[in-house]
Amino acid sequence: MTDNRRTARVLFAAAEAVPYSKVGGLADVAGSLPQALAALGHDVRLVTPLHGDRKPPGDWTATIPITTLGHTEEAIVWKTTNAGVTVYLVESSRYFRRPSVYGQADDLERYWFFSQVVLELPNRLAWSPDMLHLHDWHTAPLAFGLRNRAWSDPAYQGCSSLLTIHNLRYRGPDPLTDFLCQGIYYADLVNTVSETYAREILTPEFGEGLDKLLRLRENDLAGIVNGLDYDEYDPIRDPSLAAHYDAQSTERREVNLRALLKRVHLPAEPRLPTIGFVGRLTEQKGIDLSLEALSPFLEQGRVRVVVLGQGEEHYVQILQEMAARFPDRLGVVLAFDNDVARLIYGGCDMFLMPSRFEPCGLGQLIAMRYGCVPVARRTGGLNDTVIDYSTGSGTGFVFDRADSWSLQATLERALNAYCDAEGWRALVRRGMARDFSWEASARKYEALYYRAMLSRGVPV
Repeated sequence: MTDNRRTARVLFAAAEAVPYSKVGGLADVAGSLPQALAALGHDVRLVTPLHGDRKPPGDWTATIPITTLGHTEEAIVWKTTNAGVTVYLVESSRYFRRPSVYGQADDLERYWFFSQVVLELPNRLAWSPDMLHLHDWHTAPLAFGLRNRAWSDPAYQGCSSLLTIHNLRYRGPDPLTDFLCQGIYYADLVNTVSETYAREILTPEFGEGLDKLLRLRENDLAGIVNGLDYDEYDPIRDPSLAAHYDAQSTERREVNLRALLKRVHLPAEPRLPTIGFVGRLTEQKGIDLSLEALSPFLEQGRVRVVVLGQGEEHYVQILQEMAARFPDRLGVVLAFDNDVARLIYGGCDMFLMPSRFEPCGLGQLIAMRYGCVPVARRTGGLNDTVIDYSTGSGTGFVFDRADSWSLQATLERALNAYCDAEGWRALVRRGMARDFSWEASARKYEALYYRAMLSRGVPV
């Protein structure tokens, strides 16, 4: 810790967390941010469900009976550590001993149960947090639960809450029981995962029907861009790459490109600019814009494209038809394959992210870290992290309108810039030099914690 401010006791509550479970970016944040905060001197503890049928790691800590919906279910809490962070894993044969983190008929009941366990846990530990850091709708009810418990339990009277919204579109399975609305209203502070997205959700276009509620909390709403785990994503030692490299040896990326093309059954010759896409095949991710914009370049034989992802059947069918039309220029992997994803980052020249909205996005951060130049729409975290080439100090290519013409024009700009080999190398190196590690983001979260704690009269 720097200066004379006190350390904070923080209880992180998340439905998924690396390395115990992972569906999306929430798991990366819940796995990495506590470590970065602990490195700043804070006592950060993570509580998350023990999903699946894996053997509980660590030691038994508590068995907590929870009465909900007319029956009592026991939660067994196991304590372990991950990179110096204390982790509590909540086991329940009824709610979490199944392979799916989300998408179950009783998701509302499952995470209501989990939230109740989180609220009971500090008393079982004889440890009182200064902060409850809540993530998305699954733990949002705790903002109200904390305030309600504080009336009668002194242990909670100085405790504050911060609710982080990772994606406002995901609000839970029941429109009549909107946990997220409750959390937005009762949390001491609310934040999203980029500065631009925090502004966007105040508008009807991006507010998902909650823009008026969010404007009520506008003075208590902040945006902090997610960080990237630089140990996990490191082209110098990534085991999925065929060749390792740094900003001074980017010519070795060619080895990864050839390995990628072999993996997706595309010829390596002639050498063409290669564009990669990794993500869900949905309109939100702009896959429709990508397919329309790329078609003329593929027809002209000017590019090769590799697409990795799963999603809507309509786009799967279009991709399969296009791959049959361009068998030597379009490679498609209709699955999530981490090794192929890393080769795309480590070998492709450009990375497509034409999202209609993007709260933060990790793909563009990984791409820049690996020397793959992003082509992105100016929205959410993409706007906060990708600087357009036209500025002279750019790290990628950015466009405004969510249409295929704008993307096509931006790809044309990128291909023209690619012809200048020395200028392109400088562009790649600028992207690799950007610092998106978790330390900077953790310091911003630290400032939010202190602000929330002061609102509850806790001296910092």
